[in-house]
Order: sequence, then structure tokens, then C-alpha cells
Amino acid sequence: MKLILLGPPGVGKGTQAWKLSEKYGIPQISTGDMLRGAIQNGTELGLKARSYMDSGKLVPDEVVIGIVEERLAMSDCAGGWILDGFPRTLQQAGALDVMLYKNNSGIEHVLSLEVREDDVVKRLSGRRSCEGCQKTYNIYFNLPKTEGVCDSCGGRLIQRKDDEEATVRNRMMVYRESTEPLISYYKERGTLKSVAANGDIDAVFDLICSML
Repeated sequence: MKLILLGPPGVGKGTQAWKLSEKYGIPQISTGDMLRGAIQNGTELGLKARSYMDSGKLVPDEVVIGIVEERLAMSDCAGGWILDGFPRTLQQAGALDVMLYKNNSGIEHVLSLEVREDDVVKRLSGRRSCEGCQKTYNIYFNLPKTEGVCDSCGGRLIQRKDDEEATVRNRMMVYRESTEPLISYYKERGTLKSVAANGDIDAVFDLICSML
């Protein structure tokens, strides 16, 4: 099975990808995992990516695409894979199609996990993280026993800068501009399935499995 997960930040792509990986015995591959793996393995593309990351710049599409091709050629991907966080743009999607075509392969399913923007903002802007053990809570639906204090280690709970509401809404705007067009791209190719991801984790997972 060759599967792509699409969706805005905070929709739960990583969690669902991990559960699908466990169920179907195929690797969950995220952009971050691929970049870290290429850098750790010291590949030519990994070294290129590192030079951009170390200077705080975005890694160019051509480098990311090359790293994806390296990763998908590894033996653990022979039976399929789950892409989480790639492709992010139409250019990356087109490059992935060419890459798979060269190997007489193709994408079987593209799942678009969908949640209302206000719900995403509530999930992320309500998140509080422990300074000590990194355990996370949410002021709307997963409160600690004592306000501002971690249940596990007693550490102080903080809101990370990238979880502030203004930052979250900006991330949503970037998603709409660069990644949302992929929904139309894959819909035209007949591979897209929309998943209502408002429910709890297990309910959403069961829905995905029934669709697959």
C-alpha cells in the first residue's frame, strides 16, 4: 500500500500515520524523518540539506525530492509506505508522480484529514507543554490536576511560541496557500478520500481503515 496523508497542522496526521504503520506493517515516513536520516547517513543530498538547515533556510524542493527518492528506494519500503508531510506543494507532487512512474508504481490512496480551522486553533493554541518532561496538556480538554503544573513531574507548564494563536493562524494560511491545492490535484486523479477528523483518535482510525 502506498499512501499519502494530507491535512493542516494539528489535525493528527502523525498519530494516524503511526497507527496505520503498526496495522499494515509499512513504514511511516515524514519529511523530518527523511531529512534527519539523510543527514545521519551522510549522503550527498543529506549534506546539502544540512547546509541549508544550519543556516536557518528552507531546504529547496529539489533537495527534498531527491531525499524522498533515496528513502523510498530503501528495502523497508518494498511493501509500501505512508508519506506524512510530503508532498507539500504541487511541484513536489508532480516530482513524486514522475519518480513513481519510473518505477512502474503509483499512489493508491491519498487521505485528506479535515477539521474546521477554529478546531485546529483550539487544539494547538490550547496546548501546554511541561518544561521538564515535555508532557502535553490542553486548557480546553486535557487539563492537569493543578493549573500550570505537570501531573507527572511537577514541572511548569508553558505555551510554546509556535502554539500561540497568531502563529497557528499563520501556519493555517500557509497550508491553504501551498498545500490545499493538492486536494484538487489528487481529486482529479481519483485517488483522494476525505476523512472527517473531528472525532477521537480511535474513531478516526477506524474510519480510515474502513475506507482503505
